[in-house]
Amino acid sequence: MGLFNQTTEEKKERVVKKTPRAPAKLLVKESLLASRFLSRPRVTEKSYTLNTLNQYVFVVTEEATKKIVKRAVEEAYAVNVEKVRMVSLPAKQRTSGKRVGSRGAVKKAIVSIASGQTLEIFKGKV
Repeated sequence: MGLFNQTTEEKKERVVKKTPRAPAKLLVKESLLASRFLSRPRVTEKSYTLNTLNQYVFVVTEEATKKIVKRAVEEAYAVNVEKVRMVSLPAKQRTSGKRVGSRGAVKKAIVSIASGQTLEIFKGKV
């Protein structure tokens, strides 16, 4: 019954003080092209296997082109982009019981960067 014999002052002393955690630093610059055309990085198992080949996957807007994506990634992450491949995934119907819905269409860009360079936003997530 050692728990009930402690006073509230002794309990307060036992409480561990948490230090505020610093926000993670991302090496992303403010870029108008990046904020307009790059939606987010696509985080999947396949995209992480492509990271070993210096290829990174981003979800982009429908009006994005290869040249725009290349300029946006170079401005935002300060890397040299060698090649950009674009893939459009169509919308698909999904059923859940009697309800029928749809999963939205996605356009993604697979960006190859120069060897020796990495994007820090993809590090340590696996």
